[in-house]
Parts: sequence; structure tokens; C-alpha cells
Amino acid sequence: MKTLQEIPKFSDRWSHLYLEMGLVDKDADGLNFSNKAGVVPLPIDQISLLMLGPGTSITQQAMKALAENNCLVSWVGQEGVRMYAHSTGGTFSSRRLLIQARLASNDESRQEVARRMYEMRFLEKPPKTKSIEQLRGMEGLRVRAAYEEASAKYGIKWSGRFYNQDDWDEADPINKALSCANACLYGVCHAAIISAGYSAALGFVHTGKMLSFVYDVADFYKTKVSIPIAFMVAAKEPSDLEHYVRLACRDVFHQARLTSLILPDIAEALGVSDDPGEDPSELEGRAVSMASGTENGSFRGEPEPSGS
Repeated sequence: MKTLQEIPKFSDRWSHLYLEMGLVDKDADGLNFSNKAGVVPLPIDQISLLMLGPGTSITQQAMKALAENNCLVSWVGQEGVRMYAHSTGGTFSSRRLLIQARLASNDESRQEVARRMYEMRFLEKPPKTKSIEQLRGMEGLRVRAAYEEASAKYGIKWSGRFYNQDDWDEADPINKALSCANACLYGVCHAAIISAGYSAALGFVHTGKMLSFVYDVADFYKTKVSIPIAFMVAAKEPSDLEHYVRLACRDVFHQARLTSLILPDIAEALGVSDDPGEDPSELEGRAVSMASGTENGSFRGEPEPSGS
């Protein structure tokens, strides 16, 4: 009798791979990406997210292989900033989705999860009297402070977060870098959410959009990962800014063990941890240690982008 696949393999994978202007196909040896520069093998059993940019085609056999290996495939716009569609996840169980739906549909439990998310990010319990709208405002102040701190550290003029998805070239370099880094972070968080059987749309702090829960989860790591990456790369003024942002994201995501953090952090935020014997009220998890800079899951340093 076939066992129900409930816990997909995700935690020990690489984060993401972005491709454009080529063909993804399957042959006897595995999956390959080919374009005018040649043919490159793709390690599908080690990738959590494959982002297909403009000018990319994929065969049916390649999609089947990716699905069987629990690799989320997303079709994205220029530089990965806008996502148009994605494939399915790696679990056949609806248990997590039902728990998430129950918590999100009740005002009291939704506020409890939102407060726990705030505490996990900032190691500070918000007052119980604060509404979700007020929590958003408190978070916004901290994020704006993170922009200002990064601006001062890397010597980049910061005039605010401005960008237009329909006119990519209109944005200044730091806003392009932030959009690109956030797109990579959103994609990996989305892959984890779908892989485990949660809904990307059922958010707690963010609501009303099809990626609300993705934004909730990505916020655990944004001030410690994507914001520093964007300012770090933009300060170097590379000729291909978005390319080097994606490489830096890959390196830092690996260094911070991001793919091993996301699912335990989601479980902890929802108060339904999958860790045996763990008290759901304890905030000893991975996002907490990243925020506090301790050993487990901390963001360490600023590695140079490797590869090409």
C-alpha cells in the first residue's frame, strides 16, 4: 500500500536557479538547459525553485521530472520580479492547509499568529491591544530603519522604496537590487509553502493577495537577508546588477541555511510545530536565532558573489 507523502524533502536543498533565453529538456542523463552558449546539466534533486525568465521554454518530460523531484517551477518576468504562474508542491496531505485555514479565518487566532510573527522577527512581544493594522505600522517603522542603517553602512543614497513593475528601467540601482533580492526571497519562501501543502494566499499580517502568506514568511528574513544583499551588491556598482544580486542571494541563502529554516519557522509561527516534544509557545526556533545573531541560522558576514 502506497504511503501518503506528507513531509516533502526540502530542508537540505539549494535555494533557487534563474534561467532565461533557452530550453529546459530531459534526456537519458537527466535535465539540461541549452542556449546559444551551450548545454548545462541541471541538478534537479538539489534545487528548491526553478525560475523561468523571458525567452525560456520547457518540455513536458522536463516538467514531469521537476514535479517528481519536488522542485517548484515558476514562470517569471524580467529579472524574476513578477511571477505569472507556478507548478504544484510536493505533498499529498491537506493537514497543514486545514490548520492554516482554521487559524486565518478566526479573528482571535489570526491576531495571535500575527503577534507571534512579530515576536519572532524582532524578539519583542507586541502589546495585546495592538491591532493587526497597528502591527503593520510597527513593522513598517522597523523596516524603514533597516533601509536607513544599510544606506549608512554601504554609503548609498536612499530616497525611499520606489519601483514600477511595468517600467523596470525607471527604478534607481538600489531599488532594482531590492526588487531582485526580494523576488529571490519570495520565490524560495513560496516554494517551501507550496511544497509543504500550505496556501500562499492565506496570510495573517498580509491579507487580500494571492501571495499574502509568502510576504508574511519572507518578512522573517528580509531585514537580515535580502536588504543587506541588495545594498551590498549595489554598493559595488556591477555592470550586471541583477545577475550579481541573484548570485549573492544564492550564496547568502546557502550560508544562512535558509531552506532549512522556513518550514520549522512556519510551524512555530502557527503554533503547531512539527518538532517532536516542542512546546508551541516556545520561540526558540530558527527565525529567532537569525534575528538575534546566535549560532543556529544566523546571518554571518557578506560573502562575495561567486560563479557567473
